[in-house]
Amino acid sequence: MIIYNVTVNIDDSVHNEWLTWIKEHIPQVLATGKFTEAKLTKVLVEEEMGGQTYSIQYRAHSKEALQDYYANHAEQLRQDGLQKFADKMLSFRTELEVIDEYSVDFK
Repeated sequence: MIIYNVTVNIDDSVHNEWLTWIKEHIPQVLATGKFTEAKLTKVLVEEEMGGQTYSIQYRAHSKEALQDYYANHAEQLRQDGLQKFADKMLSFRTELEVIDEYSVDFK
């Protein structure tokens, strides 16, 4: 399993608009059929640069599915955000491979 992580710092002046937009954008990414689920999380560290920071974690079916996403969908989906938020948004992407998963049930 591969996690495609997008970390975004968004300027306070467009924060609410961006949050509405990203909640519409995530289902569009999932609609490509390359991911099984997504999580939108807020990073709880104050950035020196200001703004609000979020992490969107998409679980890909496989490395091949992620590569297909890059080749056939990523550029078009990224452009919408870049056009709307341009210099008010800074983002970077990382790929994570899930090695093992653990859980605890405290009943």
